[in-house]
Amino acid sequence: MIDFLAGLDWSPLWISLKTGIVAAFISFFLGIFAARKVVKAGPKTRAVVDGFLTMPLVLPPTVAGFFLLLLFSTRRPFGSMLYDTFGIKVVQTWLGCILAATVISFPLMYRNARAAFEQIDVNLVYAARTLGMSETRIFWRVIMPAASPGIVSGTILAFARALGEYGATSMLAGNIPGKTGTISQKIAMVIQNGDYATAGFWVLVIVVIAFVTVLAMNLVSGKKLQNFNRY
Repeated sequence: MIDFLAGLDWSPLWISLKTGIVAAFISFFLGIFAARKVVKAGPKTRAVVDGFLTMPLVLPPTVAGFFLLLLFSTRRPFGSMLYDTFGIKVVQTWLGCILAATVISFPLMYRNARAAFEQIDVNLVYAARTLGMSETRIFWRVIMPAASPGIVSGTILAFARALGEYGATSMLAGNIPGKTGTISQKIAMVIQNGDYATAGFWVLVIVVIAFVTVLAMNLVSGKKLQNFNRY
């Protein structure tokens, strides 16, 4: 066992963790911003925008990866412009891993943030306005603390989803060992080679991380429910 672990390539774990953290960080801010805008929008606008933002959640990841590949390929106008003007290459790079993971994990953050914002008691906002607080201060001092359980849950789920992303990532970033090879891609690759021992190890790693992630989310939700039951 020690020899097995010593000879193991740990790069998939570090690449997956880095990708999950960065994607969750980006999804956190974009999800909160989008959720806040959608909550304030009219019914028709809300329905259209919400449907568009939620699409990656219901579409197969390979479909999302296909659209990302069309957009960022250097053979396409936008991807070519990015590479020729700014030297930014997305396809088969770690940046591609981040973009694919962010697109797939963003809807989880957005939906949780929107649900949290919609459940806030508007009387808290009205009370803060009567005290002369600015809208920016109300958002950070009143709305965000009240919505924090949903925000935290969304962030944790976004991280977990980004960590295990495979379909869109494989299409956009490829599977380059030590560069874009995530745990999910490593599992698929070694299974094709018949290396079930290595695949089983990485499956166990993903299962442990997933369990810890869900446990953290449940602890956050349980703490909120416990505080609510006191009243």
